[in-house]
Amino acid sequence: MIIQADGYQFDFTDAVDVFVFDEKDKSKPTYHGLPMKGVDIVAVFERQYVFVEIKDYDDICLYDESKNACEEERKRKHDHFKWLKNYLKYKFRDTFLFRYAEQKTEFPIHYICLLSFDNALNAIMNKNLVIELPVGLASCRWKQEIATSCHVVNLEKWNQNFPGWPAIKIGG
Repeated sequence: MIIQADGYQFDFTDAVDVFVFDEKDKSKPTYHGLPMKGVDIVAVFERQYVFVEIKDYDDICLYDESKNACEEERKRKHDHFKWLKNYLKYKFRDTFLFRYAEQKTEFPIHYICLLSFDNALNAIMNKNLVIELPVGLASCRWKQEIATSCHVVNLEKWNQNFPGWPAIKIGG
């Protein structure tokens, strides 16, 4: 199943269904219309769900604390990074809540963030998101995971890690 979102095209060949979750068109059946954040794509498979969030940034230097000149700049970059991490976290959580209310969380959910960052910065983001989503059974009282896995990748890593779901950048 081929789908386009935010300047990318994905081929989820083995999906049962795939749709733009963050739908803007009120006439579409996947429009959720609540004041909640939503991931860009939900791919439905026989025994799992994949939530995909896409962020394509021109100036990734705003988020990379390792490349700073002074303490003030490092703090500013840290604040940008923290904002983005929280944004990605709440996109997942709000989508999870919406799907839970639809009774569509019975299978494992995998979260993939396609960011235009380099591998090092994506790895740092991934480490933070895994903790804060959280991934796995975060409490001894939990009987169900919220997220089974979380991956933060750029386009090259997407195609390396998920060769069965090829992605390409389209347009400008």
